[in-house]
Amino acid sequence: MSDNPKMKPVTAAKRTDYISWDQYFMGVAQLAGMRSKDPNTQVGACIVSESNKILSVGYNGFPWGCSDDDFPWSREGEPLDTKYPYVTHAELNAILNYRGGSLEGTKLYVSLFPCNECAKAIIQAGIRTLIYADDKYDKTLMNTAAKRMFDTAGVKYIPYVKTGKELTLEV
Repeated sequence: MSDNPKMKPVTAAKRTDYISWDQYFMGVAQLAGMRSKDPNTQVGACIVSESNKILSVGYNGFPWGCSDDDFPWSREGEPLDTKYPYVTHAELNAILNYRGGSLEGTKLYVSLFPCNECAKAIIQAGIRTLIYADDKYDKTLMNTAAKRMFDTAGVKYIPYVKTGKELTLEV
């Protein structure tokens, strides 16, 4: 033991209560979703390399240059008066936000199972594994189409199993 008061004693063992990679990446996806200004559905996505490096994140919102004050957030009404023709989904935003080259062989963590349009982009981008937290649109037409495409293209989709562990962030 040193007499230097600035030196910390060496501990005998590492901590054991750290979060898993899946908890970490799903937490990043959920945190990204909190950036969404959508009053009804906040979705986040996180793309991860085979070596567990975060490559990109995204959340659902309007494209760059389209002010969220000038476009509707409504779910119902005339089609052009709803959010649906304008919002970019979290998965697509994460794919488009990536600037590092190929996404071949990566994993995508997402808080809501992707729609059929995002499924096309996921497949085309080369993402091989999808981990999703919620599948609230299961058995709908677009959800069924997404799963059919994933199955055909060999993209694995795995439900995220919540651990019950709560994490608190002070921001």
